[in-house]
Amino acid sequence: MKAVTWHGKRDVRVDNVPDPTIQEPTDAIVRITTTALCGSALHLYEVRGMFIEQGDILGHEPMGIVEEVGPEVTNLAPGDRVVMPFQISCGHCWMCGQGLQTQCETTQVRDQNMGAALFGYGPPDERFIYLSDVLPTSWQAVEYAGIPEGGSVTVLGLGPIGDMSSRIALHRGHRVIAVDLVPERLERTRRQGAEVLDLNEHEDLAETIREMTDGRGTDSVIDAVGMEAHGSPGAGLAQQLTGLLPDRLAQGAMQETGVDRLNAFLLAIDAVRRGGTISLSGVYGGQADPLPMLTLFDKQIQLRMGQANVKRWTEDIMPLLTGDGDPLGVEDFHTHQLPLEEAPRGYEIFQKKDDGAIKVLFKP
Repeated sequence: MKAVTWHGKRDVRVDNVPDPTIQEPTDAIVRITTTALCGSALHLYEVRGMFIEQGDILGHEPMGIVEEVGPEVTNLAPGDRVVMPFQISCGHCWMCGQGLQTQCETTQVRDQNMGAALFGYGPPDERFIYLSDVLPTSWQAVEYAGIPEGGSVTVLGLGPIGDMSSRIALHRGHRVIAVDLVPERLERTRRQGAEVLDLNEHEDLAETIREMTDGRGTDSVIDAVGMEAHGSPGAGLAQQLTGLLPDRLAQGAMQETGVDRLNAFLLAIDAVRRGGTISLSGVYGGQADPLPMLTLFDKQIQLRMGQANVKRWTEDIMPLLTGDGDPLGVEDFHTHQLPLEEAPRGYEIFQKKDDGAIKVLFKP
């Protein structure tokens, strides 16, 4: 079969790889009909993750048709149409029972002291594909933000997660102030009903937000940027140099060295009102970055964060996908739909934000 594989920095290819086989009695083989390009895949594209080898298959937002199941699979059958969450969880351990599938005790990457391993009806795939990652990650971001009824939220970063978080918050009746640098992304979110701010046009963005909110700041802030934030060229260089180290040294450097770009997080701390909540959905990978603990303590800021527990939120999201209408605009959420053979181009335009690329779908 064909698959998108990693061969080095900004080098992805479509290769022929071995067909999958049933290896465990609980396995299922799925023929992929649509898969999406996630912003976190750019961490690998730019060598910001050290746990990958040449030839590894990329992608973790798939859906398709079940072709074969193992003898112990009771909830699926060949012909079923399914969406796969981006993390691999067993569904029956203690952590899964708590709704913390990202901490699954069966698939925890214990040699790295990390959580669960990740997967690198009638309506169209475009309606359900985002159940794999974008919708539950954005839903959890809004849930964790703890926005009071009729309250306000600043969303930092309008890539797929920030965009969808804004839509969910607006759907719930909240006031949304959305921030980005890219005109196309700002305009796209403005059309959904959010107030938008171009980071390039405001010398003190947090002060602008306070002026818009009676001098307080918004009740909540969602940081959907993480270590992809603009600025901090020294941190960017450190990440690039880490990618040139031997694997053993590089993994230690990524875990112990503070190389994250904290611009977005620091802005979130400044922009949220006293007693407010910051929800971190953007990925931060370093361990040694200094945090303004006095400010966090003085402002009584609450922090919620973590990978999305996909299955925990699925039942809440499904009515918005299967009911009348399309309240979150998922069917036209993607900006590009490409054949799998054009995956290298998809990665390139998404990484460079060319051609208005915000969400790219691949059709095998």
